[in-house]
Amino acid sequence: VELKESGGGSVQAGGSLVLSCTASGRAFSTSAMGWFRQRPGKEREFVASLNWNGGLTFYTNSVKGRFTISGDNAKDTVYLQMNSLRPQDSGIYYCVARDEHTPGPAFDYWGQGTQVTVSK
Repeated sequence: VELKESGGGSVQAGGSLVLSCTASGRAFSTSAMGWFRQRPGKEREFVASLNWNGGLTFYTNSVKGRFTISGDNAKDTVYLQMNSLRPQDSGIYYCVARDEHTPGPAFDYWGQGTQVTVSK
């Protein structure tokens, strides 16, 4: 299973970016997809996720009201709309996916990451 991200880049504070991620590969089904990020000097952290069953979304507190996750289950594609970006949002953003057979909250598949840089 391969997760391919796109949409990263550089933007000034207050600006917007949209990240996209599509899963492909051997026959599989996912129950959820989402995003993590790793900011400079910090541990990798959860950002947002979307459960296909019921469309439940989850966000880390620091992005609530600014980021929106959406997706298309049939296309195994997830998006992250990022508005009102702040310099502290800068980092590498990783797409993640959970196999439908995974019972817990862990994510099984990870993308290579896409860089987001927000300047003052």
